[in-house]
Amino acid sequence: MSEIIRRDPRREWIARNRLHPEHARVLTALGDNRGGAVSEWLGPSGVVRKDPRAIGFIGPNGVKRIDRSGLQQGGQATAASTAARDSRRTVTIDQPAFLVAVVPDLTGGRLSGHDKDLLGLARRVADADAEQPGAVVAILFGEHKEEALGEAGIDRVVHLDDEFYAGFAPEARLAALSAVEREMTPRFWLLPDSPLGGADLGRRLALRLGERAATGVWQVEADNEASLGWRCTARGAAGSLDIQRPLPRVALALAECAEPVDETRHAAEHLTLAASIPTTLSRIEDLGQVAVDPAGVALAEAEFILSGGNGVKQWDAFHHAAKVLGATEGASRVAVDDGFMARDRQVGATGTWVTARVYMAVGISGAIQHLQGIQRCDKVVAINLDPGCDIIKRADLAVIGDSTQILAALVAMVEQQRGGQLDAA
Repeated sequence: MSEIIRRDPRREWIARNRLHPEHARVLTALGDNRGGAVSEWLGPSGVVRKDPRAIGFIGPNGVKRIDRSGLQQGGQATAASTAARDSRRTVTIDQPAFLVAVVPDLTGGRLSGHDKDLLGLARRVADADAEQPGAVVAILFGEHKEEALGEAGIDRVVHLDDEFYAGFAPEARLAALSAVEREMTPRFWLLPDSPLGGADLGRRLALRLGERAATGVWQVEADNEASLGWRCTARGAAGSLDIQRPLPRVALALAECAEPVDETRHAAEHLTLAASIPTTLSRIEDLGQVAVDPAGVALAEAEFILSGGNGVKQWDAFHHAAKVLGATEGASRVAVDDGFMARDRQVGATGTWVTARVYMAVGISGAIQHLQGIQRCDKVVAINLDPGCDIIKRADLAVIGDSTQILAALVAMVEQQRGGQLDAA
């Protein structure tokens, strides 16, 4: 038999595509058959090939890759990924030198990407001096669903879940923050500069404390000449100008102001305020949310978008799914050019830049213009037949299969669940 090494192009392609369902099995076949995916194997030309996404691989910058989700090994959480996830360094600060107070938006009861960036910024300020570290105190209003507050970098938690803090209650929340100020006297107050949350509350707090707040902060740097030891860079003039000034006590930061915490786990110890918070007669009454037709919501303001592309073959079923799910409809440029959707529904750099909390892309391959338009979305769900397309690489959750069948199954599950709730009521 000939000793010529014959190539298997398909198997080599699967070995390079970490999202392929057979990725782990092919890597095992190319390796030493030890039952798991390997990071090195001998290629057909005799050159040793390396998987740069493998756990423990030393990259070109000398940084070791760590996978805490299991996604880098074909979507399966292996023992190595479990060990990496449990290898976070536990940090406990018993006697902090100072406090950094953070008031996250906690949209939907969970920390958003903006909140985690803000906590990363607070962690950077608190950990600047290794000999005298500070502690990050998070003030949470209302009910929350977070079970891993310590993994976000929080040392102390003040949870205020009384009913008069629910909804839009800036006066009640301001009274609670004033009580925290009197009792703990944080060195810094950090809030997200978001239009529906921290932007209003942060300005009210700055006025109450007599501080000149820094808004639109996107970067902080140590500065020994500043009174508090830090200098911030903020966006001004409608985002066209950067303004540098000493970091004040109250700062409203933009998204991506810092990297989220991912290497340490903190105590997240719950605290209770010693003094009771005075209940003030509010001049604002929150009558609750007003039901709005998702079809009438502008794409730039929508929180849940169901977007269709060239892979959608039954548009009537797509519209029905959007109605059942309560999602705002969007589309790729191809679907708009083909006349299936209106021009104002186009998502992307050549259409509308969206900031949805959940963006579900159905039958969209993911052109660069489209990916630019959804880069600020919190969670991206992709439904596509091609496991190697760009939208799958961007997605937080990918479903490989026929979009018509998947949407039909999803609609059936939602209708069944709602029907069960109605029967129970």
